[in-house]
Amino acid sequence: MLNKIIDLDKQYYMNTFGERIKLMFTEGHGIELINWNGEKYKDFFAGIAVSAVGHSHPNLVKALQEQVSKLLHTSSVYYVENQALLAQKLCEKTAFDKAFFASTGAEANEGAIKLARKYFYNQGIDKYEIITLNNSFHGRTITTATATGQEKYKAPYAPLTPGFCHIDANDTKALHSVVGDKTAAIMVEVIQGESGVRPLSPEFVSAIRQICDEKDIIFIVDEVQTGIGRTGKFFAFEHYGIEPDIVTCAKALGGGVPISAILAKDFVASAFTPGDHGTTFGGNPLSTCAALTTLDIIEKERLVENSAKVGAYFKDELKSAIGDWCSDIRGKGLMIGVEFKEEIGKQVSSKLAECKYLVGSVGDKILRIVPPLIITVSDVDEFVRVLARILKEDF
Repeated sequence: MLNKIIDLDKQYYMNTFGERIKLMFTEGHGIELINWNGEKYKDFFAGIAVSAVGHSHPNLVKALQEQVSKLLHTSSVYYVENQALLAQKLCEKTAFDKAFFASTGAEANEGAIKLARKYFYNQGIDKYEIITLNNSFHGRTITTATATGQEKYKAPYAPLTPGFCHIDANDTKALHSVVGDKTAAIMVEVIQGESGVRPLSPEFVSAIRQICDEKDIIFIVDEVQTGIGRTGKFFAFEHYGIEPDIVTCAKALGGGVPISAILAKDFVASAFTPGDHGTTFGGNPLSTCAALTTLDIIEKERLVENSAKVGAYFKDELKSAIGDWCSDIRGKGLMIGVEFKEEIGKQVSSKLAECKYLVGSVGDKILRIVPPLIITVSDVDEFVRVLARILKEDF
């Protein structure tokens, strides 16, 4: 069966993913994924940090089944009950005043960029430049690829959206040097996921907030990967003691159903007026049902707290068991990067998959570990034992 699907994929699907890992899952429960042939795998990747409440959580399954039986989609031409309830829930839970929903992280980030520029346009102020960071990742549309600080994601698509510049993370001197009278926004991930789980320094994040306050610049934090409890806080920026003006989130928000959000303070949110922005699918009855239920599960099962507690234990156990192999073990909560001293990251990831454990890899040296937020200390112990054995026996 798998070979047939691989052949169909090669014949009919655009080859944007290259040679994929030869696995195809047909079922999932908790932190387990079941391969097409019945083999069970422990999922420590969660579909790139998406499946926060695990696979087939009974509460989420029930809510989605009920919603599908009633109504899938109407568009935002009409009022949508779940949409309003989700906007209320997110705003009351956070420091933001208004929400807008889309379907992907890239859409949310593009919307945030549009909102920041529109804020100054409305005032007749010629500010449009956006400062982002090298090694960042903000999406794959033309504009979010331009915002992304990795040349490989944008070089083939020139000419790119004008008005972006990039600096190195944690370089406060460079930040001051590029801020000018055209700067509309500074946009960052406070923990860069795509480049290997790299947290920004507290001093750098504080400097961004201070510059934005002093120079009337919008501070945007991209929490597409870090948000909704992943780092042991609801949003990762909470670790830094600051509040951005706009935050974006996606991935974990729908528990696997595509949905993203822009959350903004009133002063900037009001820049969008009727006709300025929109979406057909964003915030429809199904996706907002998924998000409402996912947030309810996270709250009732205290998964943000679990992420903080189990994540700290996870890092300590990794350092104890495999520290000699690593140049760094970093991250917060259940967003962990393991950087090896040698270029064995992809090989270790493959060996883990052979042992029925799934993780991500970044480049040749780094493992990206982003499991469902429901994992336990026992799950961590099993994973660390397997990883330590692989390093001892195979490298």
